[in-house]
Amino acid sequence: MIPLISVIVATYNRPQALDAVLRSLSTQTDRNFEVVVADDGSDAETAAVITRWSRQMGAPVKHAWQADEGFRLAEIRNRAIRISGGEYCVFLDGDCIARPGFVAAHRRLMEPGWFVAGTRVLLSAAFTERVLAGNIEFEKWQFGEWLAPRSRADINRWLPLASLPLGKLRKLTPQRWRGGRGSNMAFWRADLDAVDGFDGAFSGWGREDSDIFIRMIRNGVRRKSGIFATAMLHLWHVQADRSKLAANDRQLEALLADARVRAQRGLSHVITEIILGRPQSRRAS
Repeated sequence: MIPLISVIVATYNRPQALDAVLRSLSTQTDRNFEVVVADDGSDAETAAVITRWSRQMGAPVKHAWQADEGFRLAEIRNRAIRISGGEYCVFLDGDCIARPGFVAAHRRLMEPGWFVAGTRVLLSAAFTERVLAGNIEFEKWQFGEWLAPRSRADINRWLPLASLPLGKLRKLTPQRWRGGRGSNMAFWRADLDAVDGFDGAFSGWGREDSDIFIRMIRNGVRRKSGIFATAMLHLWHVQADRSKLAANDRQLEALLADARVRAQRGLSHVITEIILGRPQSRRAS
């Protein structure tokens, strides 16, 4: 049986960008997926976008939500995992546009014992404003159509948008945890369960992706590169508040100093909340 893929999209109060992301997922060539929006406390405008796309997607759309208590990306991703139904989870940020073959590319790369670290192409602020204002479906552009935007510096690079069958070259750095992009990564659900998911002890921007890469590798799951296969289009955004980065750095250093593989505040914490009857998630109707 072909595994269901859960595409988990993290968002916070950027409905116009989320609308573009969900639009891009609605045109995927591989249709055996669901979408779970991991919502870190957005308001009703975001919920309305999710509700509308739940009727238009052509695939299941779910909505995991938590109260706005600051940047809690790891926590909301765990909540989304808990309501997901897929055997394989692909993680996207809510400002990362998927090209039509994105889900299919991740499916080609899925392999037991491996996780995938994907790639991105950054859009400039001006180009982001133009494509969002015009509702331009630029994710459908062919490789050659991106040469002109690159020449105008509308995007930071062009070659990652090519598709190349790299084979064993994708496995050259199986133990590398640095340099992965949390905005585009994929894990088997069973592997997420084994390390207890993301670590909700991280709050504020930074290092929660490095943390899960380290714990996955310690647990015997190796890293595969998604270069020249999974590149997505990352909309420009204002730099996130980095006031808690130093504390998160210290937490990552503490992880490196021991041999722990399970999260301090992971999926099992979300299970505890369910048992206690606290609000955990909601679905788009």
